[in-house]
Amino acid sequence: MVAGDGGSTAVKRRICSFTKQDFLPEESFQNWGTYAQALKQTFPRLKDRVLARSLDDTELNEIKARSGHEMKKNLSWWDLIWFGIGAVIGAGIFVLTGLEAREGAGPAVVLSYVVSGVSAMLSVFCYTEFAVEIPVAGGSFAYLRVELGDFVAFIAAGNIILEYVISCAAVARSWTSYFATLLNHRPDDFRIIVDRLSDDYGHLDPISVVVVGVIGVLIVYSTKGSSRLNYVSSIVHVVVILFILIAGLTRANTANYAPFAPFGARGVFKASAVLFFAYVGFDAVSTMAEETKDPGRDIPIGLVGSMTITTLAYCLLAVTLCLMQPYYRIDVDAPFSVAFEAVGMGWAKYIVAIGALKGMTTVLLVSAVGQARYLTHIARTHMVPPCLAYVDPATGTPVYATVAMLLATAVIGFFTSLDVLSNLLSISTLFIFMLVAVALLVRRYYASGATSAADRNKLIAFVLLILASSIATAVCWALTDGWVGYVVTIPVWFGATLGLKLFVPQARDPRLWGVPLVPWLPSASIAINIFLLGSIDAKSFMRFGVWTLLLLVYYIFMGLHASYDTAKGHGGEKTAGDPAAAAAAEAEAKTRKLEEGNETSFATGSGNTDESTATDSIRQ
Repeated sequence: MVAGDGGSTAVKRRICSFTKQDFLPEESFQNWGTYAQALKQTFPRLKDRVLARSLDDTELNEIKARSGHEMKKNLSWWDLIWFGIGAVIGAGIFVLTGLEAREGAGPAVVLSYVVSGVSAMLSVFCYTEFAVEIPVAGGSFAYLRVELGDFVAFIAAGNIILEYVISCAAVARSWTSYFATLLNHRPDDFRIIVDRLSDDYGHLDPISVVVVGVIGVLIVYSTKGSSRLNYVSSIVHVVVILFILIAGLTRANTANYAPFAPFGARGVFKASAVLFFAYVGFDAVSTMAEETKDPGRDIPIGLVGSMTITTLAYCLLAVTLCLMQPYYRIDVDAPFSVAFEAVGMGWAKYIVAIGALKGMTTVLLVSAVGQARYLTHIARTHMVPPCLAYVDPATGTPVYATVAMLLATAVIGFFTSLDVLSNLLSISTLFIFMLVAVALLVRRYYASGATSAADRNKLIAFVLLILASSIATAVCWALTDGWVGYVVTIPVWFGATLGLKLFVPQARDPRLWGVPLVPWLPSASIAINIFLLGSIDAKSFMRFGVWTLLLLVYYIFMGLHASYDTAKGHGGEKTAGDPAAAAAAEAEAKTRKLEEGNETSFATGSGNTDESTATDSIRQ
């Protein structure tokens, strides 16, 4: 694959023909001999990728140019607000609210939404600074490549992909639940029950596959067209939400709010961890930065505005549901529809079901748009097959990445139950949001060539203390009922954050828009995200561990060598017989020699390493 020189000149990329060169064009995979040689260099290459960091300019120009064509910049802050609302308000509120109110928190589920909403809002602020300054389709993957390096970015990339596939699969299955309610059926009436499979995976859902397929066709055709459909659908959705609030409160019974917290504080926070699923999707807005007309203005307005509206809507809906029915009678499959039926407004359940279907359709739409753009940018680095980075010149959309992600979504949605999906999704999402907050601290307090070794070491020590104290607090919450542990862990977190504020000078100021209250806000984001992780069940962590292990195996044998070759400038497509590609390759080679480079080492503060690792020297 060939880019223009530094990304200043776009080079037309040939359409994938799905040959070996489309999937494995790098030097390490040309034959078994080169692959064996690459495997022998696994340790020095891994060291190189752990230490190497990309640059803003590299992500904005050289990496972006590898898609061959520009994505169309036709989105405004208005589009982003409606994308944000469409991305978030869906299966979480219409399905998980009932599940967690009945089995997790009772009427105090509104507090669970507040806790997870605060956590999500802190993450939103961290995302906005990155999205404004690095407006590329890669979202958090690109941000982590710049600040924490290739290896951490890859682990995050795997979880980003998992997050989006799972979230779309969960929403698609919830779509079936409300569709069944609309037709006066139970969800399993439209599913194929396979007794030989476990209950978590034996309820096969063909409707979810059809819904995902239709969404795929829409987003491949046009991002702007998807945006128009999204905010028209979202307006209908908002109208239905207002109907639920007004009509539901006319049947409110304050007696249903007692007891308020039948499962105690532990139930509230446990429900918060699961209900974080309801806020997943806002990061899809950051992946649209590459298609935004004015990222410096539009992204902060779009992200913060949509999250504020969403959090308020969630809290009001949760209160309304619990006022309509005692928490122990709430239906876990279609809580709002059944609640209206229970209070003598059976006709209203059809309006609710239609609104829920509209909401979940827009969630699918926006999430599918976001996941394809993540995969596109990951493919640009060759961590996955580079043909997935291709942007169609006619539609301006990443066609192959979209198809690949939606195929995976359809398969998982076909087999896997909602509770398995929601818990695993929350782990992946909280993990990624925590990493983005860490990356923001690194971005503000470390710059290669400007930060002294002493300040760098203090930064590392304070960040490690923030992480360790946050993990210890989560462990105390998960394993004990006492308060003694918090007397140690919380002051350590506070002291580490204060130490970072007082003893490490900021190395970089935001150019256009910055997160307020640094380091307190990102540090609080780290603490809350990790704390919520402590409320998730052990089986979900086991599934997360298996997935992470699979990621590491893939990286060691494939992704590491492909991304290493690409970073060194010999991972592109063959240029023989293609004069334009050959000329571009020659121009790129000259550029590489003239520039100081395109990566830097966090460990050394410079781009120079020994010949065995040959880290790309990079200008800072």
